[in-house]
Amino acid sequence: MSGYVYILFNKRNGTLYVGVTSDLVKRVYEHKNKFIEGFTKKYAVDKLGYYEIFADIQTAIEREKQLKSSNRKRKIELIEKNNSEWKDLYYEII
Repeated sequence: MSGYVYILFNKRNGTLYVGVTSDLVKRVYEHKNKFIEGFTKKYAVDKLGYYEIFADIQTAIEREKQLKSSNRKRKIELIEKNNSEWKDLYYEII
C-alpha cells in the first residue's frame, strides 16, 4: 500500500500541519470539509501545500515523524521550494 506525507496550511506562512495517509485525495477532502475533529478543524488548516509519495505506508510514517520533529523553518522551506506561490495543491491532485 502506498503512502503520502503532506503539509497543510491555513494561509501563507500561517499555521502548518503534517500528516500521513494512504489516500491523499480523501484525507485532504476530509480536512477541507471539517470531518476530522481536532487541530486542523480548530485552526482551519485545510490547504495542501506540499506532499510526498512513498511506495509503502511504513516509509511514509517514518518520513512524517522526521518532518514533525523538524522545525517550522524547514517545513516552510519545503513548501517554498516546491510551491512558491502557496497554491492549494488539492485542486491539482483531484
